[in-house]
Parts: sequence; structure tokens; C-alpha cells
Amino acid sequence: MIIRPMPFDHPDAVKLNDQVQLEYAERYDGDGDDTPLDPAMFDPPRGLYLMAYDERERPVATGGWRAMDENGEGYADGDAELKRMYVVPEARGLGLARRILARLEEDARTAGRRRMCLETGTKQPEAISLYLSSGYQPCAKFGLYRFHEDSRCFAKLLTGQQ
Repeated sequence: MIIRPMPFDHPDAVKLNDQVQLEYAERYDGDGDDTPLDPAMFDPPRGLYLMAYDERERPVATGGWRAMDENGEGYADGDAELKRMYVVPEARGLGLARRILARLEEDARTAGRRRMCLETGTKQPEAISLYLSSGYQPCAKFGLYRFHEDSRCFAKLLTGQQ
């Protein structure tokens, strides 16, 4: 597997984003994630979007972070928010999400971000398991879904780590 930076609006990124939106809609009986995302939010040094490709150059996983600061939605100055972590069903169980997560954490740390935060939901137990096993702790809710019952927010300090 090859993991490389990619613009959020690259056709491969759009394809996998459409797939994850369908999965969100199925899991939550809704329309997907309505959080407004602009491709520029993932431009370094205030963000990064990664894509993983298999040996046949098919896109199989994504993930990104964007810089967030205090804005009245529960974010804190110095936050990096994890967005669009997704692995296609046929590539799950290969450790891709964990590899992407580690690279995103390192990049956000290098960019001077102090905390990686994320929002997921109760109907994504595999995501919750990944984050808990990667050192994330439950935190106060933030973002668009902070008032939703199914929403779960997690955070991990990036400062002081190697």
C-alpha cells in the first residue's frame, strides 16, 4: 500500500468521500455528514489529506486533518480536527486506518497543533475502537453534531510526544 498526500477535491478523494457519505447515510438513516468542508481546509500547513492506494493503484483509504481554533462550536485554540477517515470494505483489517492516523498526527504535531480531536458516532464501533486503542480519550462534544445523541467526540494531546 502506498499512502500519499492528495488534494481533498482530487477525483479519487471525491470518489471515496462519496462512498463514506453513503456509509454514514446507511448507518444513521440520514444524508451523511453535513459538516461544511472546503478543499482549502486541508492545504498544508493548516491541514493535510492522505489517500492510500493498493498495488493496482486503486484508492482504498482516506483521512485528513484541518486546523481549528476556538470558534464557539467547542474547539480550542491549537486543535487539529480529524476528518473523513475511511477504508473501503475490501481493504479493512489491513491496518490502513492506523497508518493514516499516525501520519496525520505527526503532520499536525509538526504544524504546531496541540490536540487532535474528532467526532464519530455510536453506530461506528470500529472507529471508536481504533481511536481508543490509539490513545484518544472522550472529550466535550464540539462541531456540527455536538447536540446529537449519537455523537461521540474524542481527543488526544499531540504536544510532548515523540
